[in-house]
Amino acid sequence: MTVSRTICIGFLAVILFGTLLLSLPVATMPTTWDWNHIIVALFTSTSAVCVTGHIVVDTGTYFSPFGQLCILALVQIGGLGYMTATTFLLLVLGRRMGLKDKVAIQQALDRSGIQGVAQLVRSIIATTLIFEITGALLMLFVFAPTFGFDRGLWLSLFHSISAWNNAGFSLFSDSLVRFQASPLINLVIPALIIFGGIGYETIFEMYLWLRERILREPRQMIVSLNFKVATSTTLLLLGVGTIAFFMVEAQNEATLNPLNFGDRVLTAWFQSVTTRTAGFNSIDIGKMTPAGLFITIALMFVGASPGGTGGGIKTTTLRILTSCTKSILRGREEVQMYKRQIPMSLVLKSVGVAMGSMTTVVCATILITISDPEFNFIQILFEVVSAFATVGLSTGITLDGQFSIFAKLVLVATMYIGRVGVLLLMAAIVGDPKPSFVRYPEENLLIG
Repeated sequence: MTVSRTICIGFLAVILFGTLLLSLPVATMPTTWDWNHIIVALFTSTSAVCVTGHIVVDTGTYFSPFGQLCILALVQIGGLGYMTATTFLLLVLGRRMGLKDKVAIQQALDRSGIQGVAQLVRSIIATTLIFEITGALLMLFVFAPTFGFDRGLWLSLFHSISAWNNAGFSLFSDSLVRFQASPLINLVIPALIIFGGIGYETIFEMYLWLRERILREPRQMIVSLNFKVATSTTLLLLGVGTIAFFMVEAQNEATLNPLNFGDRVLTAWFQSVTTRTAGFNSIDIGKMTPAGLFITIALMFVGASPGGTGGGIKTTTLRILTSCTKSILRGREEVQMYKRQIPMSLVLKSVGVAMGSMTTVVCATILITISDPEFNFIQILFEVVSAFATVGLSTGITLDGQFSIFAKLVLVATMYIGRVGVLLLMAAIVGDPKPSFVRYPEENLLIG
């Protein structure tokens, strides 16, 4: 079995196992069991493993503590990635990694080589635990005084893991709307989202760079192109998103207008961050202006950075495409960024990711529009992009019970495709590409 098929089937197996667990009577609050429970369990399990946060029921009231724990475990496995979690289990059991396991990790994390894979997995686990525990301890200062220590500790741990993995699951019915004026929540949650979505290798490079500056080591560290692109694009999108949300929603009585200036800025900042595939919300998404919804769709489609816990087409893909456009407009035949030339293989891969992603979104939107014509197009497009980019933000149409079973299944498939990746899924279906030694003659084609 190829590596791509191993990864895709692995994610599918975890989703089905999670569905089984969440279908158990002990996983839900006492209710009358029917077949809708299976759909809810499948949707929630897929949303958790794909770290989406899309929900069709209120997580805090529908699922029991056992069900919530299962969701949290699925989120952690999905955030780490199937191969990373499996490799870590093998290391714990004392088993040696084979070449196939190393190649799988390399593809899952989008690395250029297979050297030091075992050490990388240990570093990923350690980094994950450090950030999640730190986030939980900080949020405990907000939750404990209101809900008591035991309940506050569980809320802090749940939201910290959910934020780090860019899942967006919340145990509150209004997500984090009630905490829109809390400076600590509006700083800790976004910090976890940003660092969780920016990629592990970027975090490691950032740590080495800071250590070099603090210790004043004479050896100058060479920062990788991935670090420069991921950090600069992330900061740019966060800044643009904050300004855009503030401008278009400042006069909206249902969102930012009732707040004072400081809270408006804080809330706009939070929404700009959470669109990076996190799924939390501190305002009612369903009451946003059409301009605000469209800005959110655009930011969600881009998503996080490679190697992180987020989805979307990734920041690096966006930068390669924009740099490619820039090169064409300047009459150049090479794509350059930060005085480095981008290989044509990466340019073609970026085009493939963008086209495959848009095709998936268009097809899913058409199917849901046909099955549920009573909903607005912008609402359906919002839900589809949110599912594909593994964000989890919703206008509320999936939670109110009006979405058809067929539409829910389409979103399930969309979340799965968005998590494993379009190119990886196609490789799993058609098999690994075989090199061709046939060269055809070139011929010009009219463009534009």
